[in-house]
Amino acid sequence: MPVPPVATSASATRIVATRVLGLDPGLRVTGFGVIDVSGARLSYVASGCIRTSNSDDCTLPERLKTLLNSVREVIATYKPDIAAVEKVFVNVNPQSTLLLGQARGAVICGAVSCELPLAEYTALQVKQAVVGHGKANKEQVQYMVMRLLSLADTPQADAADALACAICHAHGSTGIGALAGPFARRREGRIVG
Repeated sequence: MPVPPVATSASATRIVATRVLGLDPGLRVTGFGVIDVSGARLSYVASGCIRTSNSDDCTLPERLKTLLNSVREVIATYKPDIAAVEKVFVNVNPQSTLLLGQARGAVICGAVSCELPLAEYTALQVKQAVVGHGKANKEQVQYMVMRLLSLADTPQADAADALACAICHAHGSTGIGALAGPFARRREGRIVG
């Protein structure tokens, strides 16, 4: 005897979206970008830059505090499910690398203090995911971010790098290597479709 089909509601076919916050750490300017990921579909939510004071009187601890609090504010505003952060590269100038590492630490602390899972990607991984090769320049990344997210205008360089980091995570967590691993989680209640 055949089993009768189970009735399903229209809402059962909706796809649950994941909201990804991309972060491109910098001591003076930190880019952020927020996208929604529904299967292979990427949707732009927001992007911008967190700027610390340009004044030479602004101390390192004050800059780090600004980064920490601003990342928390972005998370409270956009409620992402996961953050994707670019890894620090080794620079010719060790002092610059150290300062960038401290900025990155403040950005990461801002995310994890909000109980947000975190994924990390190298600049090479980000460029490969967005442009197709790891030697892409800033303009190529900006252009591809604009195309992939169907933006009317080119985003500012730091915001574009953050959006690229979010796109890298989206590509990785939807089948191309599943880069996020166990850190990916779905946000209940954000339904697309």
